[in-house]
Amino acid sequence: GQPKGVMLTHGGMSNRLCWMAAHYGMDENEIVLQKTTYTFDVSVWELFLPLMIGGILCFAKPGGEKDPEYLYRLIDEQKVTTLHFVPSMLAAFLHALPE
Repeated sequence: GQPKGVMLTHGGMSNRLCWMAAHYGMDENEIVLQKTTYTFDVSVWELFLPLMIGGILCFAKPGGEKDPEYLYRLIDEQKVTTLHFVPSMLAAFLHALPE
């Protein structure tokens, strides 16, 4: 499709991050995987939520979001507690899990 611009206000994102932290019981023990391209709005919470709550921000290598086996190893090695998938990538990730 065609790219589209999305404007996120500071107040709106701040409210979203505070809600997520409270709703999901997130604290300084979180290890959040940042794997979303910076041009997508999801990357905002991946980047700022762990920093806001004193957690750890774990970066996937560029292009790593397209490699389920790499993501599995990274999640396991870094003890990632929180990450985001769109349904199609979640299906590919689950299909690639070792048995």
